[in-house]
Amino acid sequence: MHPVVVYTLSRLGLFAVALGVLYLVGLRSLPLLLLAVLVSGLASYVLLTKQRDAVSERIAAKRRETGKN
Repeated sequence: MHPVVVYTLSRLGLFAVALGVLYLVGLRSLPLLLLAVLVSGLASYVLLTKQRDAVSERIAAKRRETGKN
């Protein structure tokens, strides 16, 4: 599967998990969304390093191909 798709779906999955857990804890409305964005962002920084590297390698490879033309 394309690295960008994998990374995006992983980020969305982490957001959904954070949203669900924080909802069960009792948060609602705007604080729920803000904290879920923060928690999922921090989690993705730690957990999705491999996927993020694959995306940046894919982008770099495309730029090298474009530079050859």
